[in-house]
Amino acid sequence: MCLGIKGKILKIKNNFAVVDFGGVKKEICIALTPDVKINDRVIVHAGFSIRIVK
Repeated sequence: MCLGIKGKILKIKNNFAVVDFGGVKKEICIALTPDVKINDRVIVHAGFSIRIVK
């Protein structure tokens, strides 16, 4: 089983985005969820967004 963490997309550039995890900001790859937009919430695992949370 993997652990996915929910974060909020702050900035997008090419296939990468800056995500806020409750105050901690990290750059992740969004290649698996190309339809994400700024302010979307995503589930992130191992540096990749794996699902958009509605």
